Amino acid sequence: MFEIDVSDPKILWLTITNIALGAVTVVCVVVVAWGAATAALAGLRRRWGLDLEPDDRAFATPGLRVTTAGCRPPVKTDERR
Repeated sequence: MFEIDVSDPKILWLTITNIALGAVTVVCVVVVAWGAATAALAGLRRRWGLDLEPDDRAFATPGLRVTTAGCRPPVKTDERR
């Protein structure tokens, strides 16, 4: 079914290259599938209210004037002067 002809160097290196590229492709597909599944599971947990861990990005930073989302935090009346 699958044999590697070691007598012809051109075919041997081509076969080794194809096996390596196939392995890299399988690893990339697994990594992308794992990331997509993790993101989908996190979204479902958040939607169903099962997310028990606090979101660190939601806390206000005192010295920050513009957040990463582009929203400006409310300014206290003492700081406007």
